[in-house]
Amino acid sequence: MSNRPSADALPPQSALSATARVEWQTVALVIVIYGSFFAVTWFWQSLPLLVVIALGGWLIAWHGSLQHEVIHGHPTRSRLINDAIGWPPLSLWLPYAIYREGHLTHHRDEHLTDPIEDPESSYFTQAAWEHMGRLGRRLAAWNATLLGRLTLGPLIMILSFLAQEIALVAKGDRHRAALWARHALGVAAVLFWVVWVSKMPLWLYLFGFVYIGAALTRLRSYAEHRYADCHDERTAVVENSPLLGLLFLYNNLHVLHHKRPGVPWYHVPFLYRRHRDFLVAANGGLVYDGYWDIARRFLLQPHDDPRHPLHREPLDLD
Repeated sequence: MSNRPSADALPPQSALSATARVEWQTVALVIVIYGSFFAVTWFWQSLPLLVVIALGGWLIAWHGSLQHEVIHGHPTRSRLINDAIGWPPLSLWLPYAIYREGHLTHHRDEHLTDPIEDPESSYFTQAAWEHMGRLGRRLAAWNATLLGRLTLGPLIMILSFLAQEIALVAKGDRHRAALWARHALGVAAVLFWVVWVSKMPLWLYLFGFVYIGAALTRLRSYAEHRYADCHDERTAVVENSPLLGLLFLYNNLHVLHHKRPGVPWYHVPFLYRRHRDFLVAANGGLVYDGYWDIARRFLLQPHDDPRHPLHREPLDLD
């Protein structure tokens, strides 16, 4: 039985958001991320290949964490400025505007994990599961393991997303087409810098930066949500992970983010420690002791049945 508290012990969002007009900690982070991106791509030939890949993957994942921050209203009070900070498509495949729209929809917590209502759900409806065929179901089952999520997961995620977007544009969605046209200009600028100016092979950027960065992001999101009858208990916490916590801008303390999505990244660890008992009680104790704990449990075992409990019927997985 759940021991969830009956009242929210956290300070109200209005109090937590009463910050300066400019959050200089995040501005410094913006300079570090973009400055490091230009430095690594410019000096890549002077670095060992594995170092380039490690730094490139880290920077793309870190940039994705920064985009998540600006979606939630940081580092200024101007959405125009914030969106300009988050817009450059370093990952190439994900337009910022689509990410923003989908992620804010994801924050309707009453619909968390629902494959119809939650754009970031990893679950399938029964109908979608049956439509996938045997090979598709086997890939989905493999993708439910941590090893599968880190290896094939980025490819499945990117190709599925692009297929959905192509279908929307093909159906005549002019708004989506215009959005992708603007995104294409940004992609062209990134590739011009990387391939033409910095002379980096395209395969190295696609694999070492984009794919590895997507894999790191998939690590963060792998055990982030899990269906439970109470929506507060669908959001996990990954503690004791200082290095990856910085990479994810402490979004690993995810239950706090869903409770107070406007809290800036540099306040999250302190606020979590101060209210840990309440937050762990609120999410039903869904806590992992670092990402090694997740790997120990789920490296080759599925995190959950890929079919959503409210959208499935008994079915032979073969």
